[in-house]
Amino acid sequence: MSIERNNVLPAQKELERQQEFIDSIRKQNDAYAKETGRQKKFYSLAMGCQMNAHDSEKLEGMLTEMGYVATQEESEADMIIYNTCCVRENAELKVYGKLGWLKHYKKEHPDAIIALCGCMMQQDSVLQTLRQKYRHVDVVFGTFNLYKLPELLQTRLESGRTVYDIWQEHRETVEDLPQIRHFPYKASVNIMFGCNNFCSYCIVPYVRGRERSRQPQDILQEVKKLSADGVKEIMLLGQNVNSYGKTLEEPISFAKLLRMVHEVEGIERIRFMTSHPKDLSDELIETMAELPKVCNNLHLPVQSGSSRILQEMNRHYSKEDYLLLVEKVRKAIPDITLSTDIMVGFPGEEEEDFLETLDVVKKADYSTAFTFIYSKRTGTPAAVMENQVPEEVVKERFSRLLETLDDGIHRLHEKLLGQTVIVFAEECSKQDSHILTGRTEHNTLVHFAADQTDIGQFVPVKLTENKTYYMIGERVTGE
Repeated sequence: MSIERNNVLPAQKELERQQEFIDSIRKQNDAYAKETGRQKKFYSLAMGCQMNAHDSEKLEGMLTEMGYVATQEESEADMIIYNTCCVRENAELKVYGKLGWLKHYKKEHPDAIIALCGCMMQQDSVLQTLRQKYRHVDVVFGTFNLYKLPELLQTRLESGRTVYDIWQEHRETVEDLPQIRHFPYKASVNIMFGCNNFCSYCIVPYVRGRERSRQPQDILQEVKKLSADGVKEIMLLGQNVNSYGKTLEEPISFAKLLRMVHEVEGIERIRFMTSHPKDLSDELIETMAELPKVCNNLHLPVQSGSSRILQEMNRHYSKEDYLLLVEKVRKAIPDITLSTDIMVGFPGEEEEDFLETLDVVKKADYSTAFTFIYSKRTGTPAAVMENQVPEEVVKERFSRLLETLDDGIHRLHEKLLGQTVIVFAEECSKQDSHILTGRTEHNTLVHFAADQTDIGQFVPVKLTENKTYYMIGERVTGE
């Protein structure tokens, strides 16, 4: 069955409406726990970007309010929800693989509820596949109506039929959803949704819609609430944060928003991602240099070092433009670290194009990088381009890229050995509860032995070992 409501209620009314569904399901789950002696459990999996991870925190918050208890084991869950990604083919194949396993799980546990949401669900081809091959899925919704999970779940419980609720465009932003933060002392805050860039390889604008900026007062209210709850580090999220504020009735720049967030008491570190090079303004660079709470780390995706390929990608900058931007940022903030996204195997990429990418890697001196093999996405201009690069060629180039990156990152971190840095201790190591892990303001990952009372604190750590993508350190005592 499909749900469609043409008259979208104002945000506050919609929030109250969904709370009624939450309360109703909570009563059912409480009655079940009283009768059986066990609470119903949910398993939540977020795939893809940090935006999806943040969205899943809200889904988990709603499920918790409905009386479900989180579990890390799918095999014991009464409610399973996947927040899907479709940026690359592997992410979709992972979902289908899990759905195959869930078909058997559903036969053994017919009352279990399976829900799918996120970017993958915004594609008609995926919905057609689900309806034909995966009829054991119970609830399907997309990226625009996250807040409707309680209503969709209640509809499924009442009707016993699969519920599809896919919107093709954004209608209303509902604030103040319940949320389960995975880290008590740091949090992400969405400042905008969607994207207007339409890079030729990217499916995001089609599945998350056009750019919509949240009101600055709503963002500030959320940040203040998080600060009051003990959060010390904020990550501001958007597909392209540099474009923040352009769609508001009273436009405001991202740099001005940063200054406003910087004034919130209790927040000690501010990060943001992602920045598009074509929109990185002098105002933002100057603001980053001036504000001490803004971390000296910038994620600046290059994607390719070839100006020809960048034009085909519809990135709106050249290799020379990018390197000039890197130079400008480093001049304003000498100790800044840069991270990036790099794609290998875009259609038509020749060896000389790839060598240009390696040249940028060496000149930009990245501290870390997210690397990808091009994945054809149906519906994007790149998917129908000629000269798709042979798989064996792409894999060989990808290996060379990783080798070049590893060498550069290792050299960069080698210079840090012996230094004492301030690390924000985030959590215990999963392998050893006596080892804490955290990050410097430059986003360097550091593992060090310390007491768990240091979690949530900024602690001095002397760096002693270079493991390329992370550092080992010793807690400095007496400070």
